[in-house]
Amino acid sequence: MKKNILEILKTYNLELNDQEVANQVKEIIASDYDSLYSVENLKKNFSLIDLTTLNSTDTHERAKSFADNVNNFRNDFDMPNVAAICVYPYQVPTLNENLKAEGVNIASVAGVFPSSQSYIEVKALECKMAVEKGADEIDIVISIGAFLAGDYQTVFNEIVAQKEACGKGHLKVILETGELKTATNIRTASILAMEAGADFIKTSTGKVPVNATLEAAHIMTQAIAEYHEKTGRMVGFKPAGGISTAKDAIEFYSISNRNLGEKWLNNEYLRIGASSLANNLLTEIHKIETGEEKTITYF
Repeated sequence: MKKNILEILKTYNLELNDQEVANQVKEIIASDYDSLYSVENLKKNFSLIDLTTLNSTDTHERAKSFADNVNNFRNDFDMPNVAAICVYPYQVPTLNENLKAEGVNIASVAGVFPSSQSYIEVKALECKMAVEKGADEIDIVISIGAFLAGDYQTVFNEIVAQKEACGKGHLKVILETGELKTATNIRTASILAMEAGADFIKTSTGKVPVNATLEAAHIMTQAIAEYHEKTGRMVGFKPAGGISTAKDAIEFYSISNRNLGEKWLNNEYLRIGASSLANNLLTEIHKIETGEEKTITYF
C-alpha cells in the first residue's frame, strides 16, 4: 500500500523563518570556519567530491579523460582520491570500462535531468538503465512544478518509483533549492525525499540561477539530523552548484560539521558536486604546504 505523504508530513514541524535561518548560518560560519580551515580538512573535502561533467558537449573521450586522471591521481598526489565521477547516463559505459581507481564510484544523473519533466515510466527506466550499465549512484531531480503546485503525493510517488528502479544503486534526490525559494519549502522537500527513500538529499543541479546556498545546506542538514533521530536511518547530504573555492568548501563543511557531526563527515554520507573545485583545492593545498603560488590544473 502506498504511503500518504501528507499524513507523514503532519508529524513534522515544517515551518521555518528565513531570517532566523540566515542568522543561524552567520553564527555557525563566524564561530567555526577559521578553526576548520586546515590542510587536513581541505584534503578531506577533496575526498568528498563527485567530480562532475554535465555538458551537452560531453563525449566518450572526455569521460575517458576523467577516468584516466582519477586512475592516475594517487601516483601524483599523496592524498585521498575523489569520491566519484558524475556524468550523463550515455557516458556511464565509458566510465565502467575505464575507471579503475579503487574506492571511486560511478555516478550518473538520470530521471530526465535536470528538468524532471517527463513521464515517470521514462524517468524510472533511465535510472534502471544507468545502473545496469554500471552506475553505482543515481542523481535525480524532484518534480519541482508538482511540488510548487502542492502535489506532494506525486513528487513522493515518483521518488519511490525511481528508488525502486535503481535496485542496488544509491539514490541522490536533488531538491533544486534555488527554485523552492523558502526555508519552509526546502525543509518540506527534504523530509518528503527522505521519507520516499532517498539515500542522499542534494541541493541543486547547477543548471538554474540560484544553486547551493549555505542557508539551504543548514535547513537540509538539520532535517537529516531530525529524520535520523526519528527513524534511525542515516541519509547523506550533497551540496552542489557553484561550489568552486576552498572557502566555499569549508563553509559548507562547517554547516555539516555543526548539524550532523563526525559520523557524517566522510564520503559515505557527505559529498560535494563540483567541477572546478578539485583543481582549486589542489592549488590551495599546494600553496599551504609549500608556500608556492602555483595553479594546478590536473582535471
